[in-house]
Amino acid sequence: MTGAANSAEERGNLLTRLFPDGVPTIWCPLITHYDEEGRVDQGRMTAHLTHLSPWVKGFLIPGSTGDGWEMSADEVRQVLEIALDQAAKLKFHLLIGVLKTDAGEARQTVMDTLGWLKSRSGIEDTDICLTKRRVSGFTVCAPRGRDLSQQEIGDGLASVLEAGLPTALYQLPQVTQNEMNPELVAELAGAFSNFILFKDTSGADRVALSGRKLEGVFLVRGAEGDYARWLKAAGGPYDGFLLSTANCFGQEFHHLARDLAALRVEDARALSDRLTQAISEVFDVVTGLPQGNPFANANKAIDHYFAHGPRANGLPPPRLHAGGRLPEDVIQATGAALTRAGLMPGKGYLE
Repeated sequence: MTGAANSAEERGNLLTRLFPDGVPTIWCPLITHYDEEGRVDQGRMTAHLTHLSPWVKGFLIPGSTGDGWEMSADEVRQVLEIALDQAAKLKFHLLIGVLKTDAGEARQTVMDTLGWLKSRSGIEDTDICLTKRRVSGFTVCAPRGRDLSQQEIGDGLASVLEAGLPTALYQLPQVTQNEMNPELVAELAGAFSNFILFKDTSGADRVALSGRKLEGVFLVRGAEGDYARWLKAAGGPYDGFLLSTANCFGQEFHHLARDLAALRVEDARALSDRLTQAISEVFDVVTGLPQGNPFANANKAIDHYFAHGPRANGLPPPRLHAGGRLPEDVIQATGAALTRAGLMPGKGYLE
């Protein structure tokens, strides 16, 4: 690996420039909505972003929950067009997901996307372009391979970080078949001040729990459940959450984080328990569906109720990227889970 050593101070200065009001605690990998013909549904996505934006100030688009591994390049550009336009209006921050399993392809996609952003905005200066478009960086995963060594994983990630752009690293062993170990993440943090955020969806939390010095990298947890114990305000190791279920429970996660910061720990735990109960039930329901991934499917099912309220049972289920729809029994079971946990909205945001 190469790269000059950088200080926590340099990273802190970069984070201050990117996030003048502080890095958001709650981040969401937005689901992608499709119309009857299977096209990206701009109106529906705009309504969803408008609904979430009072509570969620950071979005990863596209992410795994947003079908980022399945979408074509044209579809990715379509969802980014929507996100960029709404980021300016709704004042949220955007991390652009570059979901590629090869490091060279990831780096090329980052550079191509940056060129597209500059062309779209008419701004050639990189820093000014990203700031004006409210793009806080690019998110990449480790190269895929069960047998890759930490050296090979690190070399691949370093080749992306060497571009000098603000970058978030995404621990996603469900796809990459490997994990960045704490030593590697610490090494990358020491070498690259443009490494700004680390998301861990593994559920093992080895990096955050290791105690390794990460020079001010912002740590977000992507695994679901038992939310009240994980934030630093509660004595946990994470600065924030980047959760698929923020697509549905953005307001609840905002309140949970606020309660923890105010030391209202029992209130936070009670809400965490209700969220964990409902989310666990819905993920169980969607496990094994032949189309889509569990993150997308569970959140589409829950969002169906947040969009339409209790009357969602009588409406066509959400469309999936592959062309089918969620089964009716999944929708009904989701509604029952929300009702049991006291999380069924009284009115949908589309009503």
